Amino acid sequence: MSPGVGKTYEMLRAARRLKAEGRDVVVGVVETHGRKETMSLLRGLEVLARSPIAYRDRTLLEFDIDAALARRPELLLVDEYAHSNVPGSRHPKRWQDVEELLDAGLDVWTTLNVQHLESLSDVVLRITGVRQRESVPDSALSRADDIEVVDITPEELRKRLTEGKVYVPETARLAADNFFKIENLTALRELALRRAAQTVDDQLVARLREQGVQGPWAAGARILVLVAGDMMAAPLVRAGRRLSDMMMDAPWTVAHVDRPSGAQHGVGSAGKLSDALKLAEQLGGRTVVLSGDDVVRAVMDHAHHNNITQIVLAKGRDSRLSEWLGRSLAAELLRQARGVAIHVITDGHEADGKPASHDLLVKPKGSWRGYMVGATCVAMATGIALLLDQAFERVDLGVIYLAAVLAAGVLYGLRPALAAATAAFLTYNFLFLQPRFSFSIGSPTDILTLIVFWAVALVTGVLAGRVREQARAAQRRASAVSALLAASQRLGSVGDRKAAARILAEQTAAAAGAGAVVLLPIDHELTLVAGAPGKPELGAEAMAAARWAWERGEPAGHGTGTLPQAAWSFRPLQGVRGRAGVAGIEASALTPGSDEEKLALALLDQGAVAVERADLAGQAVETETLRRTDRFRGALMNSVSHDLRTPLSTVLGASTTLIDLGSKLRPEVRDDLLLSIREEAERLSHYVGDLLDMTRLEGGGLNIRADWVDVRDVLNAASRRVARRMGQRRMSRDFSAQLSLVMVDQGLLEQALVNILENAISYSPDGSTIELAAYEDRGGVVISIEDEGKGIPTDELERVFDKFRRMEEPSDRTKGAGLGLAIAKGFVEAMNGRIAAASPIMDGPDGVRLGTRILISLPKTVVTHPNLL
Repeated sequence: MSPGVGKTYEMLRAARRLKAEGRDVVVGVVETHGRKETMSLLRGLEVLARSPIAYRDRTLLEFDIDAALARRPELLLVDEYAHSNVPGSRHPKRWQDVEELLDAGLDVWTTLNVQHLESLSDVVLRITGVRQRESVPDSALSRADDIEVVDITPEELRKRLTEGKVYVPETARLAADNFFKIENLTALRELALRRAAQTVDDQLVARLREQGVQGPWAAGARILVLVAGDMMAAPLVRAGRRLSDMMMDAPWTVAHVDRPSGAQHGVGSAGKLSDALKLAEQLGGRTVVLSGDDVVRAVMDHAHHNNITQIVLAKGRDSRLSEWLGRSLAAELLRQARGVAIHVITDGHEADGKPASHDLLVKPKGSWRGYMVGATCVAMATGIALLLDQAFERVDLGVIYLAAVLAAGVLYGLRPALAAATAAFLTYNFLFLQPRFSFSIGSPTDILTLIVFWAVALVTGVLAGRVREQARAAQRRASAVSALLAASQRLGSVGDRKAAARILAEQTAAAAGAGAVVLLPIDHELTLVAGAPGKPELGAEAMAAARWAWERGEPAGHGTGTLPQAAWSFRPLQGVRGRAGVAGIEASALTPGSDEEKLALALLDQGAVAVERADLAGQAVETETLRRTDRFRGALMNSVSHDLRTPLSTVLGASTTLIDLGSKLRPEVRDDLLLSIREEAERLSHYVGDLLDMTRLEGGGLNIRADWVDVRDVLNAASRRVARRMGQRRMSRDFSAQLSLVMVDQGLLEQALVNILENAISYSPDGSTIELAAYEDRGGVVISIEDEGKGIPTDELERVFDKFRRMEEPSDRTKGAGLGLAIAKGFVEAMNGRIAAASPIMDGPDGVRLGTRILISLPKTVVTHPNLL
């Protein structure tokens, strides 16, 4: 209900009972306020250490949310839900800490006084006369699984206050005479009971709806709250929330009507409007900005299109004439509304009732020039009038002064025109009206002249001001449209998301008049890719806010509820398919609700789509590349089919000859046919094995069975497998006496080496030497295989490990399908190794350089010191 009723005490008692039942209960933060009874209940409970935060040359202790997330207890106790955290904390409010804990899947118990509910703050102010500095959104109750009302009688609470069980004696005496009055406590008690009963009723209605039980639901109730940039904006939003609660959580929308022909909102008015719209979203409502010079028509059109049944607005300070003529907003809505209830909210506080239009009366910078120009116009009119008065006997000199008033009104608006009208009348009366050279009024018609002057000044000033504001508004909209068009043209012409990010940063910086950055996810890590002007260094707090905006999809940083102490304000770039990145703007660069902020947000929305489109374009390029690769592979597979068909034809022909003419063939012919059958069968088996290995590599079905292996043993095994194909070639070995063991799959490594050796045999002449070497460097064991073939052309060296890559020679059909080196590369990289080729490596006859070297580096578990190599 209120401070001192025993909320923390009761929460700790219930927590101790759960602890005794074997539940994992941890105290995140509890404020005992030095009460011995409360402190005694902490014994036996695990209490998290608080996090120290430096603030104004002092170190303060706050709730450590990171420690709570790391501990992840079954139940966490977090006292004082409405507490304001020390600046420098992750969130400005403790209720935001609790929201993060709930989103992380933790169960939380907390305490809350009813006067801290946002929708009740105006009601509490009227009851107690004290405005609550700390408030929480009403979603705290609607989201809660269980609510327990802790309540004692006002008399007992005042007794506890007198005994010093709530505050220290000095503070207790002041509280008893102010906030803790019997009538205040009784009203707060009623509010707490009503709010709890309403929450229980909402939960019952939700449960009945889930079960399909029919009832008199307020399904058709829809609420529209009209706000302007005045002091009544926030109270209206809270009233709309309370009305929604009374109507069984009816959907409600907060709307503001933007008049294109009206004056621009002042800084204060725009800030109040922006705060009200943010408050509405915080309390669970929707927000919308309508546009139209006719406010009533804009409101009623929206109401009819959205089935609005309740409209809430404030009673403006209309003039008596407007009320008598029925031209006030409330009267117009009552006149035109059909089937819509109108709720008019008034406020008893004079200071809070100032309308938004008061901002329009603030003198613009440099307005003294208007008065100077008005005085100059009157002086010029006086000079002309003196000349005409001397030249002619009868001249209507008042028209000349009227022209001066018109000029002042057209050029500088209402106030300079009124001042010019007053000065013109006084001058005209002093110099030209009887009695001359006196300010006394000699005829009643002179008063009519003054009234005409003022009327002309009023009409021309108002009309000129309206035209000027319309021109300024049109200029602002034209500038915004031009900026959006320029951004759209530049963003639409890029196909790379980093380029799109750079353009977005430049356009946003120009619109905001401050620095802007764009961060994109690269390799699952949010990375700063663009900034304007220049690419700034983001601190730890700024990066934490950027990651929060990326992960949660909500604004973070300066001016938000998450890490508000950061020097940047970050917003997620929400594309059509999802979040494309995060954009940041320097702190305090944009005034909430200003045209600059609207333009910057529009640019960010446009940039999000552009970045997403560029990302999709990149993916489309990759897809096209894969498609071409598959098509190329299909063409090459057709070529490979010839390599498969050739050995099959040879085997079939030789076996048929042996069957048909076996006894008639000479022994040497028969042996030659059998040898050809064996060679072609081995060749066929080799082709099929390569195709199967490549399928395993591309399909991700490669199973690595790593073990400690001596590469010298693997090299010897591989050389034995290719010994029959060596022909007249020689094989030399150069192995270090001591080699470190490596953790690899012996079978895959041996197959990779066999593929490399067979490639060396295929492309080196008889009588040449193939050299095998093994040694180790600081970080790995290196295998080297060299041949004395013609080598690899320089332009082909980078593609030697591509699939289906073969030297273009007429006899190349006998040298495989071009998969051997590609498979070797895949096997080596699957074991975290590296493979490379070098060619040519030696001088041949006639100065021609020959030979190819294939190097394989396999990582060692422990790096060897250079002195030990």
